[in-house]
Amino acid sequence: MTSNPRPSRRALFTAGGAAFLVLGLSACAQEDALAKQAKAGDNKNYIAGDGSVTEFTAADRKSAVAINGTLFNGTMVTPEDLQGKVTVLNFWFAACAPCRVEAPILEELHQEFKDQGVQFYGVNLRDEKATAEAFDKTFNLTYPSFDDKDGGVLLAVSGIVPPGAVPTTLVLDKQGRVASRVLGEIQRGTLKALITAAVAE
Repeated sequence: MTSNPRPSRRALFTAGGAAFLVLGLSACAQEDALAKQAKAGDNKNYIAGDGSVTEFTAADRKSAVAINGTLFNGTMVTPEDLQGKVTVLNFWFAACAPCRVEAPILEELHQEFKDQGVQFYGVNLRDEKATAEAFDKTFNLTYPSFDDKDGGVLLAVSGIVPPGAVPTTLVLDKQGRVASRVLGEIQRGTLKALITAAVAE
């Protein structure tokens, strides 16, 4: 896929989001030993992204992602469910320390944008249902997650989400195409700007 990043906006994201990242890590580190691991950057069993942001212009976007998957609550999601709405996909698993740091931010943005028709889905790559539900309860997450231990959702975005690159967050446009990607832990200001841009299209 050919990307066409917009440097000026990316620079703005970095400047605007840095304070949120520092505050988020500080708050979580007091409560969560895994968050300290995230800050130290010494986690195992996943590829730690650097938080890099890639935006794709409408002309550079490939066809809609063909997601067919089942949420932990048993609901089936098909490509048609991604049409007409901006969708945020966050790839995670419970033992991933950066995932724990960013979970409250994702929930905040979910609450902020849901009345604008933006839908959030987690994509859990490793956990059993009980573990995933415990994570949701710990962080008061109200948006659902895919049970993707079989890798079906991950396969649908192969070439965009590197295997093992957790967390990764995608923003899909109203046609179900990937509009932007964050590799690694999100910054609140960055993701908010990406979602806002997709909603405005």
